[in-house]
Amino acid sequence: MSFSLSTGAKQQLCEHKFPKVHEANLSLIVYIWVDLDTFDTQVEQNTPRWETDQRDAFAKVMDEFHQYDNVAGFFIGNEAITTANGSVTAPYIKAAARDMKAYRDEKGYRSIPIGYSAADIASLRPMLQNYLACGSNASERLDFFSLNAYSWCGQSTYQQSGYDQLEKNSEDLHIPIFMSETGCNTVKPRDFKDQEALFGEMSDVWSGSIIYEWIEEQNDYGLISYGPHVDPASPSAPPDGFPRSGTFCVAHSTHAFRLMTSAGKPTPVEPDFPNLSAVWATLNPTGVKASEYNPTNSPVACPDYTASVWEVVPTSPLPTLGQKHDFNGTPTSAGSSATATGGSGAQESGSSGSGGAETSGPASTGAAADSLAKKLKGMGALFAGVVAIFALL
Repeated sequence: MSFSLSTGAKQQLCEHKFPKVHEANLSLIVYIWVDLDTFDTQVEQNTPRWETDQRDAFAKVMDEFHQYDNVAGFFIGNEAITTANGSVTAPYIKAAARDMKAYRDEKGYRSIPIGYSAADIASLRPMLQNYLACGSNASERLDFFSLNAYSWCGQSTYQQSGYDQLEKNSEDLHIPIFMSETGCNTVKPRDFKDQEALFGEMSDVWSGSIIYEWIEEQNDYGLISYGPHVDPASPSAPPDGFPRSGTFCVAHSTHAFRLMTSAGKPTPVEPDFPNLSAVWATLNPTGVKASEYNPTNSPVACPDYTASVWEVVPTSPLPTLGQKHDFNGTPTSAGSSATATGGSGAQESGSSGSGGAETSGPASTGAAADSLAKKLKGMGALFAGVVAIFALL
């Protein structure tokens, strides 16, 4: 399960939603991946930056959630790059991961993996995943990479969906890779047959998936409904009008938490829920214990700079805290310029890429169409997840 939130003074109100794991309830464990970024501090491609306000907001989320032993990972970002000409954002994603890994270690927290959830942009494959995973310094590499892919729709196949290319592009990747969103609904009912591929022929490379999404909302991707839609303006109604059961924490428009209650009961959405349940019942995924997880393969090579395709110079140093990308900069052997906007360790140059990449054409096989980028704005989002994608706890 993936969880996104906004920080606020009442963040502690969510604590009861993430109980510690107890040995007696091993069969009921729900692992979660928590977004460190918030809706107003995320790294994003329109103005790529990594500054103190972002670092501090990310730290607040980590401070709160590190204590729960069923937190399996932190997302440093979710679809920070949304188009083919957004590669200049990648160094800022990597810099954020570097600093948050350092913060985690300095605080003495458990070594919770930190990774990234990417939009499926065919023209950036496999450069983005390889860039975030490459390098000789482990402190600067991401711990895992995940993909939001909606290319398997209806009666598709391993080849037709492009899943075969996803596996081929990842064969040399030395960090875990999994689907952080999947479950195309352009063809209904959803049959979730892609799960057979992910836990079948792809399981030697890929490490499972998270289904989008748990709660039924306006986008009609939900697996569970907590009651009919209500007028958002009515008393105690959730901001979007879709009920949740019991006490629930959401990100209000002011980026603070609002505590709500609902008398709704969780009801499986037909036929999606039973369809997914039936598919999962036929699968037998295996995992790796943390004590036995000792990868020996070497890091992948950093992708080369390619004008209008991948505009990141592999030898360029990562941005330091306080840098913002300068789209007017000219690419050089050390990458294009970046401006320092304050914060410790800021420098005036040495960022990567330029802003001159052209917009790509239609999505190719295996990439999600723009209309499939179903995102919630202004509130927390919940996703249904398969248990134990990889065991690093």
